[in-house]
Amino acid sequence: MTPRASSPPRSTYRLQLSDHFTLNDAANVVPYLSRLGVDALYVAPLLKALAGSQHGYDVVDHSMVDPARGGEKGLETLSEACERAGLALVVDIVPNHMGVADPAQNHAWWELLRLGPAALRASWFDVDWDFGHGRVLIPVLADDFEADRDLALAGDELRYGAHRYPLAPGSVRPGDTPAAVHDRQHYELINARRADTDQNYRRFFAITDLAGLRVEDPAVHQATHRQILRWVRELGVAGLRVDHPDGLAEPGEYLDRLVASAPEMWVSVEKILQVAEELPASWPVAGTTGYDALAQVNALLVDPLAEPRIDDIYRELTGDEADWGEHATAGKRLVATTILQAEFRRLARLVPAVPDAVVALTELVVAFPAYRSYLPEGAPHLQQAVDTVRRRRPELMPSVDQLLPRLSDPYDEVCVRFQQLTGAVMAKGAEDTAFYRYTRFVGLNEVGADPGQFGLDVSAFHALTARRQEVAPWGMTTLSTHDTKRGEDLRARLAVLAEVPNEWADLARRLQQLAPIPDRAFGYLLWQSFVATGLIERERMHAYAEKAMREASEATSWADPVPAFEKTVHAAVDAAYDQPEVGGLIDAFARRIHPYGWSNSLTQKLVQITMPGVPDVYQGSELCETSLVDPDNRRPVDFDRLENALGGLDQPGAEPTAGGTSSAKLWVTRQALHARRDHPEWFVAYRPLTGRPTDAHLVAFDRGGAITVATRLPVGLDRRGGWGEVGLPLPDGVYRDALTGTQHEGCVPLSELLARYPVAMLVPERS
Repeated sequence: MTPRASSPPRSTYRLQLSDHFTLNDAANVVPYLSRLGVDALYVAPLLKALAGSQHGYDVVDHSMVDPARGGEKGLETLSEACERAGLALVVDIVPNHMGVADPAQNHAWWELLRLGPAALRASWFDVDWDFGHGRVLIPVLADDFEADRDLALAGDELRYGAHRYPLAPGSVRPGDTPAAVHDRQHYELINARRADTDQNYRRFFAITDLAGLRVEDPAVHQATHRQILRWVRELGVAGLRVDHPDGLAEPGEYLDRLVASAPEMWVSVEKILQVAEELPASWPVAGTTGYDALAQVNALLVDPLAEPRIDDIYRELTGDEADWGEHATAGKRLVATTILQAEFRRLARLVPAVPDAVVALTELVVAFPAYRSYLPEGAPHLQQAVDTVRRRRPELMPSVDQLLPRLSDPYDEVCVRFQQLTGAVMAKGAEDTAFYRYTRFVGLNEVGADPGQFGLDVSAFHALTARRQEVAPWGMTTLSTHDTKRGEDLRARLAVLAEVPNEWADLARRLQQLAPIPDRAFGYLLWQSFVATGLIERERMHAYAEKAMREASEATSWADPVPAFEKTVHAAVDAAYDQPEVGGLIDAFARRIHPYGWSNSLTQKLVQITMPGVPDVYQGSELCETSLVDPDNRRPVDFDRLENALGGLDQPGAEPTAGGTSSAKLWVTRQALHARRDHPEWFVAYRPLTGRPTDAHLVAFDRGGAITVATRLPVGLDRRGGWGEVGLPLPDGVYRDALTGTQHEGCVPLSELLARYPVAMLVPERS
């Protein structure tokens, strides 16, 4: 198989793979993707994962394509299908960790447990052998564990319930009890709750079933990437998406080594940037996977002028006086002192002479303003954290001063591990905790976003997008992924709440009265979710509510569920379906805002696909995407339905009317993707365009040939009676709207240009 030309893809389409949707299934949808206008197929991880895995990020064997996902033959079939259709193939890779939930499936981990530090691949894993007294601590035992009752020997294995572990050579003696044999192993089974404090191997965030890999070791890098690089050489893989580089000891060096192995490859990284943060300039990559673009497009839909009123409503109905910064700090401190304690204790063991090292390190990490630094790049983040600790906890400064020289040295293990830890605390404390506590406007609580930044005006959006054209024209952009907190069209609907704050407040007050939840801030999140989704399948909302309230870790949690509180939440969910007044109020309000949400949906889709960057379309999001957080957003996609819908648009004159929400979105997606793929010369620059007179409801830009025109804040536009006399002066030439086929030149009245859709994509008319 000959790889496609090495130029970056002009767009990508993300497919989730599993044992229910395999590489062969992916190959079958390639013709559809080609007709849609996609330039590259972008697939979830392919290496062998834990049996039954529905995502592939728990790799257990780097030597083969996962048989459950179609195996080597399936990848060959997919590569051939992409080659026939002219699509590039992009693959997601997972260098940071491996799945170890079932040691028998992971030969490298099994060998480590069997032979300890003498294992051939012991260097793969980041184990603190000294802390475990030469043993790997595995937190798996239940609270009521009794060794004599619960451990068993079976051949050359130790069994604990369904868990299987190897036995070290010569460790079984005649007459031994299973407990005695366990005591001679290179591992120790410990209580599951001790994962928070005592486990001694690096893991992915707080997931003990995902053990960190030491890819900073060239031998480990080579062994774990040999198969991936073969795909590049032999099977047409033209791009890689690197999962979670922030977990690596040396992300920059890792990327240098990866790119040196395949210099022509397009590489993007799953790096979460804070507002105004940019990727390290030294990284040899095209850009991020697009969460920064998502945050900007999402904020563009929200009216910044509505913030004072939204704040008042939130405080009135929840009693929450804290701002986002305070919530983020509290969430980070919570995870740092609970589920991630073990990581802080390991770090403190490297500085035994520093008093209160755990507390000082904790406060520095909590104060760290970004996911991580890559010293010397990012040094101001560390200084900002030090300044914050000096203000908050001045009594810790003697300890901080002792730590600072080592934290500032990128070659010091203390610095390396500190940098690995800050990202984990940010992700778990902010995204996975505070996002569910600070519920002022949940449509802004999204990966890569700052919930404290309420909306974005047009001029700020243009400035950020122009900068994207300068520094990351081939980085990815996205609106939905397998990790987003809610689907793009739910956020588009939630943006409307900022335009109807008083109506929203009246509804929320009444729902609180009819179905009260003791944690009023969580109830406020639940009712926002309901008006965005409408009355979706009951079981989906129950599953979402359970995950959201446990992630918040206030009235209940994953570690210690509180049945009484959870019962009130589930009763409120049921009320939406069983009590006519509750369900009727939700349905009526949903019908009120969803048409405006439809306008926002088309705006964000067209803007995302046509703005600088490589637009990614998440599976199924070419139609209405109303998923909630995972696993809801990883549900199977009905590609037969998509095929039929697209086929209906292939006929001349079949473009949908403005009333067809899903079909209109599919049409916009199709036309924009075809333009990106077929005419890359139209997308080489970025110049903002303004209305005459200037209008806050308009966002428009010229990409060097293709012109995007879109509506924002549609409720306000409707209230004033439409566009009136506002026109858009076009660059010289004649343009055709790729959505309607109409021709335009000069200064075009927006009432004419946007008569059918709230968006337009103007392309140069062929002479």
